[in-house]
Amino acid sequence: MEEVRFKSIVGPELAGAIDLPDGKIRGWGIFVHGFTLGKNSPAASRVSKHLAREGIGMLRYDNLGIGDSDGDWGDGSFTVKVQDTVRAATLMAERGTPADLLVGHSWGGAAAIAAATEATGVRAVATIGAPVDPSHVEKQYDAIVECVLSEGSHEWFVGGRTLVLKRDFVDDVRQARLRGRIGELDLPLLVLHSPTDNTVDIANAGQIFREAQHPRSFVALEGADHLLTARGQAQRAAHIISAWADQYIHGSQPGSAPGDGAAP
Repeated sequence: MEEVRFKSIVGPELAGAIDLPDGKIRGWGIFVHGFTLGKNSPAASRVSKHLAREGIGMLRYDNLGIGDSDGDWGDGSFTVKVQDTVRAATLMAERGTPADLLVGHSWGGAAAIAAATEATGVRAVATIGAPVDPSHVEKQYDAIVECVLSEGSHEWFVGGRTLVLKRDFVDDVRQARLRGRIGELDLPLLVLHSPTDNTVDIANAGQIFREAQHPRSFVALEGADHLLTARGQAQRAAHIISAWADQYIHGSQPGSAPGDGAAP
């Protein structure tokens, strides 16, 4: 694993880890984590490591104010998350390993779709348990949203830590539009979703799939929970992504020019 840092669109440095591929390098990708989860969450860590074992090196990074990244989480937003994903792709291109693949989990899946058309070198996108509407996350903080709107900010205890939710964050999320970007994606899209997902209903996957252009694929992750915490769930998702992405990715050694790697 290689540790990296790069600047967020709003200034502070973000912390990332690149899980380097084993054996023959098939390609490179970026994992975009869920709402408040981070790069070491089960989905981000396990999927990325398993893809690396199958020859696809993966950058996973902490969003603003999460994990090892600097800054204040409340200064982020859906727009910031999307633009920081674009910056992550720029980092990968600059090190000679352009990211062929974007993989996004939950809210990160929505951000991956939104970032894909702007991100350097991306050839394919895979989502896991993604909402079709970024404002879906408001369900998580609906108990304090009125306080945030009236006071400008409010503390929010989530995942064992206290974050500060700000009015600009809420406004940005409410204004985010994803459906148009799905239709304009013009890249291969794989939609993974569990029929028993109790956090983001599988109906979201159906709507994403219907909005997308071909080539598009859908796989039901039967028996999986939203966070992919049970044994083998993340690995199964990674294996499906790896097999699907094979025709879209290409190998590249660090320091080489984009496109120098041999096609599979």
